[in-house]
Amino acid sequence: MQKKHAIIIGSGFGALGSACILGKAGWKVTVLEKNESIGGRATIFKAKGFTFDRGPSWYLMPDVFEHFFELFDEDINKHLDLKKLTPSYRIFYKDLNEKVDIYSDLKKDIPTLEKIEKGSGAQLEKYLDQAGYQYEVAKDRFMYKNYDSVRDFLTKEVATEGRKLSVFKNMDRYVRGYFKTEQLQKIMQYPLVFLGSSPYNTPAIYNIMSHIDFNMGVFYPQGGIYEITKALIAVAKKYGVTFKTNSDVQKIIVEDGKAVGVKVNGKELRSDIVISNADIHHTEQKLLAEQYREYSESYWKKRTLAPSALIMYLGVDKQYDSLTHHNLLFSRDWKENFAQIFDQPQWPDDPSLYICAPSKTDPNVAPKGMENMFVLVPIAAGLNYTEKQLDAYADKILATMEKEMDLPDLRKHIIYQKNFSVKDFKDRYNSYQGTALGLAHTLRQTAIFRPNNISKKVADLYYVGAGTNPGIGMPITLISAELLYKRIIGDKTSGPLKKI
Repeated sequence: MQKKHAIIIGSGFGALGSACILGKAGWKVTVLEKNESIGGRATIFKAKGFTFDRGPSWYLMPDVFEHFFELFDEDINKHLDLKKLTPSYRIFYKDLNEKVDIYSDLKKDIPTLEKIEKGSGAQLEKYLDQAGYQYEVAKDRFMYKNYDSVRDFLTKEVATEGRKLSVFKNMDRYVRGYFKTEQLQKIMQYPLVFLGSSPYNTPAIYNIMSHIDFNMGVFYPQGGIYEITKALIAVAKKYGVTFKTNSDVQKIIVEDGKAVGVKVNGKELRSDIVISNADIHHTEQKLLAEQYREYSESYWKKRTLAPSALIMYLGVDKQYDSLTHHNLLFSRDWKENFAQIFDQPQWPDDPSLYICAPSKTDPNVAPKGMENMFVLVPIAAGLNYTEKQLDAYADKILATMEKEMDLPDLRKHIIYQKNFSVKDFKDRYNSYQGTALGLAHTLRQTAIFRPNNISKKVADLYYVGAGTNPGIGMPITLISAELLYKRIIGDKTSGPLKKI
């Protein structure tokens, strides 16, 4: 019997996970990527002896990665050389001349927090106990479940567990119930950046990120995040998956209400189903005829988008002792900073920023004695700018780093710099409004309120990745691949897959 054929548009982690699962399940799978390399945002490039991960840089939720590879009888540790970071990250506070290291080790972290706020150690333990409970409940009962209606979501279980999970309280209010100082509130709220959200519009259930952070730890695969991409590609190829780069899909072919293939580089390629890992707005508005679109342009204009970013890839001809692998600089006025990203879009006056310096852990990503820096500044999606304005803002950020992060004369030591921002996210990833991550995790864009992974207008058309459930993040999009497979085979259970 001829194998069923699935075409997957795009090659991010959702696509790679889907390719692995369908390949093992006996499908013929073709992955089409518009760019020159497989991996979506999780690819690399090299310049002047430096190796830069283009996008993701935090390895979190190791349990999800382990589970996913176990589905294929693969030991993740045979694919990845994982190192637990110590410290997990370093926090800089503007004007305080103070650095705080978090180790994901309560014996070290509680004394650190106690110095900032007396009594916070006991509060942290309470906070993390609740976060850990919520994480296990969310993972086992909600994250791995498909939803088709409000009735599917508003079950008796949600009614009973919902109060315990703090679904209807925002993160800012929730965190303030435990910690009184702004310094500690910011530590508990910063992981929301990974979800593209603000503490003022994100449900408190996402305090699970603190469990992931403090209890589970932060890891780094030697060689960079792209090593995960390579591992997923290897598993997919083991099951016969075909990858095609420089393959720009122009159209999803629909016949008699069914997706039957795509038009790619001017040619038709037929299949039994089509799966889009591309931006959902792009898929609907650019690849489907109007009568097959589930969402109108006005729908998208009303969505809350995750921020875009100014990313600077820097090659520096010296090393700075003030940095560790992951480094965070928090803005003075947290609320104003988020407002300038979400509510009154503009270049942040007093931005928060993040520096990944992987050369602190991995000497192979930079020439000897030099530093590889990935700098990310969250900014509003949809910002318009000239290259001159972008360069000026980047220089402002570099000056801030010199002053606030103890990086004297940094600009004099940069031997390579590449800026990547809103327009680049649009061009490279077909990202709506140049958002770096997609739809933010607000209450109205979570679970049943997020775009579904199956089209209501076109049979045999599916979605996977950050735009659908359960949402944003590398491990989360691997979960979305499991949800896609459950959807295809009609599995309505709420837990992780046991086998394929």
